[in-house]
Amino acid sequence: MSTDTTASVSTHILDTSVGRPAEGVAITLAARAGRDADWQALGGSATDADGRCKDLPALPEGTTHVRLDFAVEQYFESDNVKKQADAQQDAPANRDSGAFFPEVAITFAVTPGEHYHVPLLLNPFGYSVYRGS
Repeated sequence: MSTDTTASVSTHILDTSVGRPAEGVAITLAARAGRDADWQALGGSATDADGRCKDLPALPEGTTHVRLDFAVEQYFESDNVKKQADAQQDAPANRDSGAFFPEVAITFAVTPGEHYHVPLLLNPFGYSVYRGS
């Protein structure tokens, strides 16, 4: 939850290669106060069955930049994801190779009092991210 002196962050992941939420993706959150400040690791969580990460740590007061790190390689290597991909008619033939991007790091600026929902649209060979609502 954002306050007048802090921002808040949420995210979710959709696996566009199978048309489903990405469950079990580990996400870590880091923040810094100023572009030249050191990153402070705040902790993390993992996506639920709906692809949502509902319990990311709160941002400290003074945060100006946030980094979300998504550990997607383990997700794409999981047996459940491989089975889902095999069931799709248009699944890439070389899906067994895992993900081209083993991790996705998204860095963005924040303003106190604002909420930032940052969805990740994911497939084994690319990704897209945007500020949601």
